[in-house]
Amino acid sequence: MKRVAIVQARAGSSRLPRKVLADIEGRSMLARVVERLRRAQRVDEVVVATTDQPADDAVAEHCAERGIAVFRGDEADVLDRFHRCAVAHEADVVVRVCADCPLIDPELVDQTVEALEMDDELDYVALSIPFRSFPLGLDVEAIRAPALERAWREDARPEWREHVTPYIYRTPGAFRLRGLKHTDDLSWMRWTVDTPADLEFIRRVYASFGRDDMGWREVVELLRAHPEWQRINDGVTQRTVS
Repeated sequence: MKRVAIVQARAGSSRLPRKVLADIEGRSMLARVVERLRRAQRVDEVVVATTDQPADDAVAEHCAERGIAVFRGDEADVLDRFHRCAVAHEADVVVRVCADCPLIDPELVDQTVEALEMDDELDYVALSIPFRSFPLGLDVEAIRAPALERAWREDARPEWREHVTPYIYRTPGAFRLRGLKHTDDLSWMRWTVDTPADLEFIRRVYASFGRDDMGWREVVELLRAHPEWQRINDGVTQRTVS
């Protein structure tokens, strides 16, 4: 069984253009995400899925220069991009991660993939269903390739296809789902990067550790010691799937 982590990335962003290439302690945010995913034991390959638009030539070149596999596809139909990437890389399980999550945790990635593989009846496992209890920015989804292909064939809503998986977790009874939960509700913590304030927050976290292998629990403890850091980006509103 081949598990392929597909990192959704593009240079365009209305609130923080070219954010995936932004520097975080000497490496791009995109490189940080890929490096952390490569530490996961249950990921066999990491691929960046960007668009086929000229604006994302820089993303593709950035990956090529660093030996990171890259797949290019439709800008708006991200479900199509993911499905074609999965087929091209012969994935049996797709691990979906976004490039604006530079604190993505290999341990949580492994737990998500393991939960899917331990139950042959499951199609999809995620940290965010039916509701999020981990910090925003740790989201991981593990999807069996046949389920992704079915969504690709059947989903007729462009607004869902843009976000890849809503058809899977919003179609009652069509797929077998499982959500992973943390004992405490930490969903109020914001670790994703959409704005300059988010980037400032992430840079401060990385600078504090001076390394890039910190686990998510270590970050929680750091923020408990420095609760004022959470105020850097606590006014940012997260955009949701329509």
